[in-house]
Amino acid sequence: MSMSRLDKLGFIDARRTVNPVRPRARSRGIPPALEGHEIFYTEDVDEASDLVGQALSPNRLTLHGLDSKRFAASLHGVRLRDVSMLYLDLRVAVTLQIAATGPYVAVHMPMNGRAVCTRNGREFEGNTTRAIVTSPGQALAMRFDYDSPQLIIRIEQEALDRYLARLLGRTLTRPIVFEPEMDLTTDAAVRWYGAVQLLYAEVLHSGSLIQQGQGIGPLEELIMSSLLFLQPSNYYEQLVHPQRRPGRPAVRKALDFIEAHLREPITVNDIARHVHMSVRAIQQGFRDELGTTPMAYLRDRRLERAREELADAIPSDGVTVADVAHRWGFTHLSNFAMLYRKRWGESPSDTLRR
Repeated sequence: MSMSRLDKLGFIDARRTVNPVRPRARSRGIPPALEGHEIFYTEDVDEASDLVGQALSPNRLTLHGLDSKRFAASLHGVRLRDVSMLYLDLRVAVTLQIAATGPYVAVHMPMNGRAVCTRNGREFEGNTTRAIVTSPGQALAMRFDYDSPQLIIRIEQEALDRYLARLLGRTLTRPIVFEPEMDLTTDAAVRWYGAVQLLYAEVLHSGSLIQQGQGIGPLEELIMSSLLFLQPSNYYEQLVHPQRRPGRPAVRKALDFIEAHLREPITVNDIARHVHMSVRAIQQGFRDELGTTPMAYLRDRRLERAREELADAIPSDGVTVADVAHRWGFTHLSNFAMLYRKRWGESPSDTLRR
């Protein structure tokens, strides 16, 4: 069977969890875009806890009342690079207790019923008009009502941090923490809905750009920017009302220039000329705001784009490590492999084969 670009789910091995036997199952309103992307189905509570733990965070799953005979858990989902769309259905009333959420941000949107969440002693509700936003490393308990499936948008923390740092033009000084309640009835929420609907459409249609390996980055950035500019967080004010520190606007302009010319043989002189500063001044700005140099930042962004291309590839693409390295400005393959392994802890060919 040929591999689809959407068959690669990075945090759980779906090949060993799919169970085709469903004596109690019935149609549960699975979104059509995800119908062919089942990750698991189980009627065992302990197994469900383990499998949800692989896709989200280690947890304890507790049933309410006498629902054990009707319990059946399923998860459908796809992952692009750093954004995943998941559909979790636990069928009956349960409580999901998580000691610490993993390295991701998740927006939980109940498609029916409700989920009551407790975090830091504060209780709030998710329902069809109000989503729950979780931040990395937090303890929480989520109590699902009967028949309360959720659509979950999961964003990997590392990617969100990198993108937020580019928007701010500086290194993050603390982890991002979102307000846990998202009101989906506001005018501002239209942007979030639009981003999610575009993601849904791209997953649904077999000939879409992302299924051809194109446009994944911009779509993920749309999802991330929609969340960052819609949902209050400890960085929200800095995004909406950026501080006017000397040098920061120039650094942000330089980052935009680098991003637009990643494949071109640009130099630090080109960057300085674009922002109308001396080489020494722009180097100092990068050290002050990002803790690095313009050329080191350029190299790291090229490594990131090369990794994205290698991770996206499927056998039918005919992609080679040498092609990707040269496309992103690395003329010496051995040096590229050394830098890649140092940054990612694996060889480029390992990423390509996965």
